[in-house]
Amino acid sequence: MPRDADATRARLLLAARDEFAAVGIAGARVDRIAAAAASNKAQIYHYFTSKDGLFDAVFDAMVAETLDEVTIDPADLPEYAGRLHDSYVGRPWVQRLATWYRLERGDTQHPIDAVVRSNTAKLQAIEGAQRDGLLSTAFDAAELLGLVIHTAALWSGATPEYARLTASASAARRRAVVVQAVAAITAG
Repeated sequence: MPRDADATRARLLLAARDEFAAVGIAGARVDRIAAAAASNKAQIYHYFTSKDGLFDAVFDAMVAETLDEVTIDPADLPEYAGRLHDSYVGRPWVQRLATWYRLERGDTQHPIDAVVRSNTAKLQAIEGAQRDGLLSTAFDAAELLGLVIHTAALWSGATPEYARLTASASAARRRAVVVQAVAAITAG
């Protein structure tokens, strides 16, 4: 039975990811998630306790996948930004989920642990690289991390109007812009 439970849980997470990315936390319906996962609402509550618990599990999984796929290299933040950009291109739901999270949970008193741990580790890595003279100190570690993350998300987080302005930019050019911009930011 554990394999069936694991498969059900995985289907629920995938269906929830797509539902939350499309309509946000408030707009998501557990009935639709259960139907898309070929499961039932009771399974959602059994595995995740609530719709919010399901969103947290989806977000935790997304963060873990990103961390596994794109490890930070504080000695080469431009390439880190390029790989983060690539990850966003390959997983378009990431920016949508992050946007819904900001919109619907921006004032939360209970941040997602995976995000806190990730940011803490990245800040420590950047601070260490700055202490070792590998990175400029023109920006403090938190500012620099924010600039890198948001530059990497330039194309995936763009409004439709801006996207139309840059529609002719190739995938290679978009990545190059991200890498070049972060190189300029980190040059001091």
